[in-house]
Amino acid sequence: MEVFLSYNLIFYSLFSCFLFFFVSSMAVTEASSQCSPVKPTTPLVTFLDRLQETAFKTYGNSDFDPKLYVDLSLKFNLSDTEEAFKKLPRSENGSVSVEILEGFMGEYMRGAGEDLVEVVPEDYVPEPTGFLPKVESPEVRAWALEVHSLWKNLSRKVSNGVRDRPDLHTLLPLPNPVVIPGSRFREVYYWDSYWVIRGLLASKMHETAKAIVANLISLIDEYGYVLNGARAYYSNRSQPPLLSSMIYEIYKRTGDKEMVRKSLPALLKEHQFWNSGKHKMTIQDDQACNHTLSRYYAMWDKPRPESSTNDKESASKILDASEKQQFYRELASTAESGWDFSTRWMRNSSDFTTLATTSILPVDLNAFILKMELDIASLAKVIGENTISERFVEASQGRKKAMDSVFWNAKMGQWVDYWLGDNSTSCKEVHKLEASNQNENVFASNFVPLWIELFNSDASVVEKVMESFQSSGLLCSAGIATSLTNSGQQWDFPNGWAPIQHMIVEGLVRSGLKEARLMAEDIAMRWIRTNYAAYKNTSTMLEKYDVEECGKIGGGGEYIPQTGFGWTNGVVLAFLEEFGWTKDQKLDCQ
Repeated sequence: MEVFLSYNLIFYSLFSCFLFFFVSSMAVTEASSQCSPVKPTTPLVTFLDRLQETAFKTYGNSDFDPKLYVDLSLKFNLSDTEEAFKKLPRSENGSVSVEILEGFMGEYMRGAGEDLVEVVPEDYVPEPTGFLPKVESPEVRAWALEVHSLWKNLSRKVSNGVRDRPDLHTLLPLPNPVVIPGSRFREVYYWDSYWVIRGLLASKMHETAKAIVANLISLIDEYGYVLNGARAYYSNRSQPPLLSSMIYEIYKRTGDKEMVRKSLPALLKEHQFWNSGKHKMTIQDDQACNHTLSRYYAMWDKPRPESSTNDKESASKILDASEKQQFYRELASTAESGWDFSTRWMRNSSDFTTLATTSILPVDLNAFILKMELDIASLAKVIGENTISERFVEASQGRKKAMDSVFWNAKMGQWVDYWLGDNSTSCKEVHKLEASNQNENVFASNFVPLWIELFNSDASVVEKVMESFQSSGLLCSAGIATSLTNSGQQWDFPNGWAPIQHMIVEGLVRSGLKEARLMAEDIAMRWIRTNYAAYKNTSTMLEKYDVEECGKIGGGGEYIPQTGFGWTNGVVLAFLEEFGWTKDQKLDCQ
């Protein structure tokens, strides 16, 4: 009996140790998961990622676009397609002959973009009533109508096949027609949609604008946030949050309270997404006052499927597995920022592997969230939700105070990004404010807060920021450069992008100061001229421009310059709506 009891005691002790070890391991795993969340992808995306790698080995690097392969859809079940793919004869390096690979794709795959159907928007007319009333120049009006007509070219609807068999597509089954940016971007993108909508409103296409908002809300209903783009492989990250701005602009034009009422729950959910989990950070100032701000943080630590071959090449010199995972997370988080890529996010501007976006509190992201809070407060009041309105007025005041404390650099007259330090990837809850952590390099994002009412309504701040902007070196002959560093990345000098021009120009206009409006009009005219000159040379609107020279196409980055182009069209129309164009104004480059 004593022996039996001894064995029981030994067994119990061993079991207790095992149980303690198991529970402790689970706790560590759970804590690790909370510190570095990863959202699983779909089996189809995983397969298409392998197809992309094989295609890269087959075709080589010349003009290879990895996104093409994850945009393909299947003709048959994934299991049958995978089985056929496994049987393809391969060389030692894993490549397949061009003939065999193309034969396989022809038999088993549908082309990228074939699951979208061209559609003419119901509210499109060739020349809308009341279109751009301030444009007096016949030449500018004719061009503006050509830009307006591009909405018809960029409009699509998701095919019924995507809804019937979503497992065969990476494209997501959005309920309404969509407007795509153009070229390789065959799906809806989040922050692009704001400037698309601004252009649609100038084109009097209110219903198309509302349909875009409804699509984005459907993503919040499904995922809890608006995805970077409407593809399965984008489900691990968002993009700059401008949904409330879209709704606010549409409401101003239409007075549609029912749209506001339907949208409010989604906006509340999105605000929660950006103010919780890994996006939320707390900074404690010298007076022990805590400030809550937000950062970009993708739920992903592998190569981005749409750029997998590029990412693997970029990470090839990183030997440590955990460092490589973190680099992949930084790549995806930078994509979440919309600024992919820029020296803004790099510890060493000459070393791409030093991307550290998750270690940065970005000025512009927090400006967008501040605007979200102001928009929600305003929209909630419109439909009588006064308690919600008051709560978000208070939230906006708190974020404004945080931005003043953490981002404002009085010496520069700019708001600058804040670096969290080397330990930002840990689960540390509170970071002490250090003035030396401000990034004093000049980026166009340093002036984005001017777009927000709480900043542009302060005349003394606007005057100081205008003075700083004039001496910043960012304003070039054809518009505002993104940075002062010519790194070869597309969100660096000498590239200028439509959304940057628009936010800074509109912020200056909204200030109400005469000299600010004059500066805004000058910038807008430079941008319009470079768009027009490039259009005359190429018959296309472009994704970005080289602002050193009027009419010059932008470059750099992971892919060749794209045409179309959603947000570029929108900003040109918005500028012409605001400033017009007189008969005697020159349009050609001067």
